Amino acid sequence: MDDLLPQTLKVLGIIWINVILSGDNAVVIALACRGLPDDKRRLGMVLGAGVAVALRIVFTLLVASLLSTPFLKIIGGALLLWIAVKLLTDNPDENDEVKETDRLWSAVWTVAVADAVMSLDNVLAIAAVAQGSTWLMIFGLAISIPLIVAGAALILAVLDRAPVLIWAGAALLGWVAGDMIASDPWLASTYGEQTMHRWDLPASALAAALVVVTAFVARRRSTAGA
Repeated sequence: MDDLLPQTLKVLGIIWINVILSGDNAVVIALACRGLPDDKRRLGMVLGAGVAVALRIVFTLLVASLLSTPFLKIIGGALLLWIAVKLLTDNPDENDEVKETDRLWSAVWTVAVADAVMSLDNVLAIAAVAQGSTWLMIFGLAISIPLIVAGAALILAVLDRAPVLIWAGAALLGWVAGDMIASDPWLASTYGEQTMHRWDLPASALAAALVVVTAFVARRRSTAGA
């Protein structure tokens, strides 16, 4: 009984941290699943959240070595920029001929890749709370899946009513990508941590703007060529 309370508090702490840190992940899930038929949206969100949590568990186990790898965040940030632009330029209405099953797994794959990139930093807090207990971490993350799905469902409902927010969601992903690139260990060792710290906000803002401008130009060209 004496051990039950501390373990329970740790589980609650992991759930709470995961929910707080999963805002951008919920945005990805919502954006990726918005083009699915209504009867496939919930399945897509559940699968996407499940993949997100599974990857977070893997990265928590490997986080010490991953975060110190030079160029990893630069590559991950560039990949996240590409995903953000892709989410804006993909028009669900133009893909009606694609099988629903293919669209479902395409959405899940997008969520998996994006979350793999964004989870590199987030898992530090989760690992700290788990204090080396792998099963505690897995349990805490697993039962947080419904909360992530609920967040994605809420965002998806808002996106349906205000499509312009899709651009805001993609810009958020760009912001995360810029911050990730600016914090890469190679850049910090080359230009100094203080210098790169001063570039955190400008890099994030520039990356967010880059996503919006690139997607806007691509959509204009696509419309002109249609």
